[in-house]
Amino acid sequence: MSTSLKAAAAVLSFAALVAAAPLAQAEMTAAEADRLGKDLTPNGAEKAGNKDGSIPAWDGGLTKPPAGWKPEQGYVDPFANEKPLFVITAQNMEQYKDKLTPGLQSLLKKYPATFKLPVYPSHRSFSYPQAVYDATKAHAPKVKSSGDGIENYNEPGFTPFPMPKNGIEAMFNHKLWWFGGYNRCNDWLPTRASGEYYRVGFCEEFIQGQNFDNKQSNHIFSFYGLYDAPATLLGTIYLVHDPIDYTKGQRQAWIYNAGQRRVRRAPDVAFDNIDDGTEGMRTTDDYWMFNGSFERYNWKLVGKKEMYIPYNAYKINDSRLKYADMMDKGSLKSDLRRYELHRVWVVEATLKPGMSHVYGKRVYYLDEDSYQIALGDIYDTRGSLWRVSEAHLLEAYDTQTMFQSPTVVHDLANGSFIAQALMNERKAPVYAWNAKGKWAAFQMDAIRRKGTR
Repeated sequence: MSTSLKAAAAVLSFAALVAAAPLAQAEMTAAEADRLGKDLTPNGAEKAGNKDGSIPAWDGGLTKPPAGWKPEQGYVDPFANEKPLFVITAQNMEQYKDKLTPGLQSLLKKYPATFKLPVYPSHRSFSYPQAVYDATKAHAPKVKSSGDGIENYNEPGFTPFPMPKNGIEAMFNHKLWWFGGYNRCNDWLPTRASGEYYRVGFCEEFIQGQNFDNKQSNHIFSFYGLYDAPATLLGTIYLVHDPIDYTKGQRQAWIYNAGQRRVRRAPDVAFDNIDDGTEGMRTTDDYWMFNGSFERYNWKLVGKKEMYIPYNAYKINDSRLKYADMMDKGSLKSDLRRYELHRVWVVEATLKPGMSHVYGKRVYYLDEDSYQIALGDIYDTRGSLWRVSEAHLLEAYDTQTMFQSPTVVHDLANGSFIAQALMNERKAPVYAWNAKGKWAAFQMDAIRRKGTR
């Protein structure tokens, strides 16, 4: 058997194994860990490209900004001179169907005149700092999934399952992506089928557990979120503490109401609660495509596939663009989008019997290199495809982490959509990375002080 055929057989065999793997798993073996940085990237992806070269080999990713770059420019597109290889439309989608999610196919059919997928050369831009790779290789062999929980993962700072063997492990990689901490103000645009929209301004302070002065056990992050537009939401503030392992602790959340000048517990900031300012188009656990507890779903790792996903989304984040010029029927304008062929992990979540959620099934497509969710197909409880979510991924080359901007949730039933994490009309730099947190500043008394300034 040729080397290429052996490699293909190994990939298919591994995909079949992980699809059938049970939830409880042993730690990585020493031999598996030794593959990191060799035939696998330091984050666990296949380092080699695909057979025909349409997916290149990973060569380290984007590790520094373009020459002469300044943060106040926003994220300048390092691939600005590239043209699409081809454009997928409702008319030609059949020839690309095997690499299109059901959700993208549905959008192409629903909006044949406006929704298109410009496909560009693939670049594996993802990179983490060397310290994250080193921590992954040192600590991931000790980590084990146990049902919905995770063992021997004490604080964020590395990828826990660089070779995921079940759906929970792949999703933990997504939830525990490294970013340390950031501050940002971004915009959401809830948009009706008519094209009418308004701006919701949302400012965030997200600090991962390892970036706090007083480290807490079982602590993935703490989060402040406050609205700066529209006037009806101005001054509303959320404070959230999230656990790493929900089998050992639960989310704690508070909300400050500016009109009442009081803080109250907010246990409903989870699952299918509808967040303010989303016009019902996003549930709380849709944030970052998925966040929170795994407990209401059965999670299956279907395997790995080559798919067209939104990637290297610098064009759509151009700071010279105005929101009014970005809108189209059913979504943001197609000529601002960029799709590339990448390998993805496919994870299927099915609502458990006796559990409640407005979503009956969710299928996620995780970028192999970063484990960030790039696409999501969301089904209602009757089994119909209801919503399609997209996360346009780009590498923050100034800090070496991949993030989602914008995310777009399309409602196939009524033609509305919401675009979130938009940066275009915010003053650059939008992201202040490497943010640190004081634990005392993320307590209930502190949210009251923040709200009455």
